Amino acid sequence: MSWTRGTFLALLTVLVALSLSPQADSAAVPSSQDAAKEPQGPLRRIFMKEADASNFFRRRSRRAVKSPDELNAEQRQVLAADERRREFHEEKRNEFESYAEEENDEQNERTRESTEQWREFHYDGMHPPYEYNRQSN
Repeated sequence: MSWTRGTFLALLTVLVALSLSPQADSAAVPSSQDAAKEPQGPLRRIFMKEADASNFFRRRSRRAVKSPDELNAEQRQVLAADERRREFHEEKRNEFESYAEEENDEQNERTRESTEQWREFHYDGMHPPYEYNRQSN
């Protein structure tokens, strides 16, 4: 039972502290109807009248023609994205080409080494091996 009493006292203390706090008054919603109709101070910049809002959305609907500045800005963004994509793919292509070239060089080196080993192993000291001593007809 002691933990419930401690929790209750802690919640009661927080409630009293919040009710006496000066910020609690600013967070409260005013009960007058005039404040809801005509916002004051910084709220005036956020909210607009219903007629102004409908005119705003009517002027700038989904099918409205964009200004030349908007079109130019969008076109610049698209071109910049295309350029970044082109550079990325070019870099990847260059990396792959250098990798493929190195792999090809390594494969040629391994083939050459194995061929040399085969020739040394089969060389009898008298004349070249049979395959390399054939007469062409």
